[in-house]
Amino acid sequence: MDKLDRAILDILQVDCTRSVSDIADQVGLGSTACWRRIQKMEEAGIIRARVALLDGRQLNVGVVVFVSIRTTQHNAEWIEGFHQAVAGIEEVVEVYRMAGDTDYLLRVAVPDVAGYDAVYKQLIRIPGLSDISSSFSMEQIKYSTRLPLRYAP
Repeated sequence: MDKLDRAILDILQVDCTRSVSDIADQVGLGSTACWRRIQKMEEAGIIRARVALLDGRQLNVGVVVFVSIRTTQHNAEWIEGFHQAVAGIEEVVEVYRMAGDTDYLLRVAVPDVAGYDAVYKQLIRIPGLSDISSSFSMEQIKYSTRLPLRYAP
């Protein structure tokens, strides 16, 4: 990956709807060369998807809940079952396996406390959980989908 690839990625992270010719002009490449670079980065998995970012408040899912989960289970079979269970809950938008006191951290998007309670009732059906702790976000200070590119090889 060179500085042109990073420049292309920087543009796409801000607005992936820009035309290839517009991106090519901005980074100083021909359209065909720019398109080939984008395709190579997609094939390599550097560009995972091109998506629209939606406003949860306008879609009535503006309440963000961070859920810390601890488990007594640490085997491959349980992990696979847990992954499938949380993947099936639409309101769970992010899941991380953690180091430290918390085994998993979930980000949940719901309309209100009652909406989270419905998610909570699904979570407690998952066998092997020893603790579920929830924290409701009061205000979003920073949110970005842009990754820093200065570390890219």
